[in-house]
Amino acid sequence: MSTSKAEEKSGQKRTVALNRRARHEYFIEETYVAGMVLVGTEVKSLRAGKANLTDGYARIEKNELWLHNLHIAHFTQGHGDNVEPTRVRKLLLTRKEIDHLLGQTQQKGLSLVPLAIIFERGFAKLELGLGRGKKLYDKRQDIAKRDADREARREIFGRN
Repeated sequence: MSTSKAEEKSGQKRTVALNRRARHEYFIEETYVAGMVLVGTEVKSLRAGKANLTDGYARIEKNELWLHNLHIAHFTQGHGDNVEPTRVRKLLLTRKEIDHLLGQTQQKGLSLVPLAIIFERGFAKLELGLGRGKKLYDKRQDIAKRDADREARREIFGRN
């Protein structure tokens, strides 16, 4: 899973952590890629793939975007330099994007959900989704559709 610095700076995107439940729990209407303000040991821990997005959420406070409950595990060689694993982290977006997100979350009742952490050109970025919560019947419909698609593929390819 480790990559060289040259591969990361070449422009490739590498997914470090993925929030698989986000697309199950929310209808994602728009996505944004935001920078994150991190400490060095957090970046090293992210490069090792030690992050958990499942309980994370973003909130706009005082016209700034903040990420809550993202768990980045302690870096094993960090010792005294490690910070609290679930500390609040600042997200970096343009003023225009933050204002748009503020309007969407206040007027339409949408939520800001972290979808994935990626490394892009050597920088850790957060893929953030603007989503509407699904009802239980929506989740059931998605599961039924996925099962029907799976059965159709089995029939097409002749696997019983």
